[in-house]
Amino acid sequence: MGLLPSPVERLTEEFARFPGIGPKTAQRLAFHAASRLPAAQLQQLAAAISATASNVSPCPNCFFLSEGGAECAICRQGNRDLGLICVVEEAGDVLAIERTGEFRGLYHVLGAALSPLDGVGPNDIHAQELLTRVRAGGVAEVILATDSDLEGEATASYLVRRLEGTGVRVTRLAHGLPVGGELAYADERTVARAFSGRRDL
Repeated sequence: MGLLPSPVERLTEEFARFPGIGPKTAQRLAFHAASRLPAAQLQQLAAAISATASNVSPCPNCFFLSEGGAECAICRQGNRDLGLICVVEEAGDVLAIERTGEFRGLYHVLGAALSPLDGVGPNDIHAQELLTRVRAGGVAEVILATDSDLEGEATASYLVRRLEGTGVRVTRLAHGLPVGGELAYADERTVARAFSGRRDL
């Protein structure tokens, strides 16, 4: 029999599923929720998680986050450059780029980077959907903004091969992003410089 109530143990296990959250941090979060938060705040947290589970889903166009199965807020904007598609690994990368104010095109969220060791192959990312968007016409440039780590570079190389023969310009974010760094954690000026200095592939 464990020392903790089973709901607290379960909460700890669920917190530990989040990226960057180790067992100790997960336990600290669970303890805080169970012993420091008023019941009303816990109910608000539970309601927010429930609403996310039932109402938030990938955008049918770009796979960014949307509500109620509709297009996301970015795809709905009428002033975006439809000829530019910026390809990122995760939804959080979209926010990092939007904060710079440098990019006014559309996005395509892959959902992950290729990582055979983690069981993520070509069929596990939204590469085919990107190809479908490009082949539909109207796209002049695809900007590959995957992370500059090993997985991100492998994903970019794979997408370059898939986009060969489509006639679109394929570019890669340039200097400014540290090798091995994640786009979502780069500061706005660094991301802006990487956009302005992007190179053709």
